[in-house]
Amino acid sequence: MDGKALAARVRAEVAYGVAELGRPVGLATVLVGEDQASALYVRRKQEACEEVGIEPIHHELSGATSEEELLALVGRLNADERVTGILVQLPLPEHMDEGRVIRAIEPIKDVDGFHPVSAGHLLQGEPTFVAATPAGIMELLAAYEIPLEGARAVVVGRSNIVGKPIALLLLAENATVTMCHSRTRDLPGVVREADVVVAAVGRAGMVTREMVKEGATVVDVGINRVSGKVVGDVAEDVREVAGHLTPVPGGVGPMTIASLLRNTVRAGEYQAGRLAFPRG
Repeated sequence: MDGKALAARVRAEVAYGVAELGRPVGLATVLVGEDQASALYVRRKQEACEEVGIEPIHHELSGATSEEELLALVGRLNADERVTGILVQLPLPEHMDEGRVIRAIEPIKDVDGFHPVSAGHLLQGEPTFVAATPAGIMELLAAYEIPLEGARAVVVGRSNIVGKPIALLLLAENATVTMCHSRTRDLPGVVREADVVVAAVGRAGMVTREMVKEGATVVDVGINRVSGKVVGDVAEDVREVAGHLTPVPGGVGPMTIASLLRNTVRAGEYQAGRLAFPRG
């Protein structure tokens, strides 16, 4: 499944949405510390913003920044009319409470979809902002016409960022969903029953050929570096049995950024009054 090609189409739609909105759209990114992977992710997001007409508004803070200083910055971004969406790049330094920082973002600017308000709306089946990676996965599945109604879907990984939201999104499409984790008994046996597998654990090659049934759709969310090479959570030989498979890189990654841009335009629509943002 070609995430690059689909992401290009989504970015074109986002560019049109930005122009049609008729007001400036700005995405504020906040990077704390000197993690090179995080810096690369933020830079890619900034470049993607510029391509579609979204103004990148970047704030870079030292790793010694206090939590209170970061919260004060988030407060200023909440009040800044130039800022349509706010993204605080995770992970944060150990001395900071990530949950507290995420909760400080105004829900109407929570384009990452991590705020408890966003998560609650998703749980109730009325999503406002869906976390970008799960949203991108669902768009890939739809683009390739993967049948989900009645399908057996297995999600390997239970993070708040990917595992839990993608399970809810698959459930909303009437799939029968099983969520696996480090305490799951007979993981290979459970995965082998799946029509759709989503691997999101951050462990290279964890899902092997023997675990995947013939013709299954396999979505690889993992990004791991092994001997200088970027690989996913799915072993290379899974391609021999899978009906559809997302490559790493070039699968889910481009769709994650495209979905973030789409969320930012959606935030602009809420703030312009074109969409009603639910309260409470």
